[in-house]
Amino acid sequence: MSNLPTIAWIGLGIMGSPMSENLIKAGYSVTGFTLERDKLDRLAAAGGTAAGSIAEAVRDADVIVTMVPASPQVEAIAYGENGILSNARSGALLIDMSSITPQTSVDLAKNAAEKSIRVLDAPVSGGEAGAIEAVLSIMVGGEQADFDEARPLLDALGKTIVLCGPHGSGQTVKAANQLIVAVNIQACAEAVVFLERSGVDLAAALDVLNGGLAGSTVLTRKKDNFLNRDFKPGFRIDLHHKDMGIVTDAARNVGAALPVGAVVAQLVASLRAQGDGGLDHSALLRSVERLSGTEV
Repeated sequence: MSNLPTIAWIGLGIMGSPMSENLIKAGYSVTGFTLERDKLDRLAAAGGTAAGSIAEAVRDADVIVTMVPASPQVEAIAYGENGILSNARSGALLIDMSSITPQTSVDLAKNAAEKSIRVLDAPVSGGEAGAIEAVLSIMVGGEQADFDEARPLLDALGKTIVLCGPHGSGQTVKAANQLIVAVNIQACAEAVVFLERSGVDLAAALDVLNGGLAGSTVLTRKKDNFLNRDFKPGFRIDLHHKDMGIVTDAARNVGAALPVGAVVAQLVASLRAQGDGGLDHSALLRSVERLSGTEV
């Protein structure tokens, strides 16, 4: 018998599926629920257990991990008679790894405490590749004791794992992360168009740029997307649009000016309005090409 805590995993999308599978590889017993049957079949094939409902998945779990797109989905799975808070056992630890508003995380922790359920907000950065390779950066908000308890589990999912402060802090740091990533992708996209229009060998240019101060994880991860115009979603424009809304609103609430971030948020919104919301966020390159007169 394993001494590891039993895990319920809610949300088996682009990130959730490989992350839950990494827990299975680490020896955890994982029971999952999601709305797509094929994702449940994938979990079962990896050695997990498919549940027929949220209530079934969480009922006997020591730890419940959630990974869904946004605040409305977190609220939908957490609350109500069929939700997590009404069906999880007293003393369970709920780790929400979704990217949502800090206030949603604060409210969830408060409501869960009334049910004697502990909560950490633990959004991640690293995209699909980081999830598959278990090298995610995980920014956590909550109590130190709960973080310490969750640490072995989080170590199976990521490499940089930091408690950033009280409830909601993880989401605040994730919002800042998404701001940096979006601005970085936009700068890379502008550089790509500039280099191509100048007749430079793009692959060679990106290699040398990535070896200097202009280098970044974003450029490393997205270089092939730019070179091959491959915008298969690893992280969709739709989701980055949501995240830019989160950081813009949160910055306004604390009185922080985001002049460059506001421009990039509008470029992301424009790309989404043009029907590219389902593409990878590296598709910001398409927006720069359109502005430069290229048909895409």
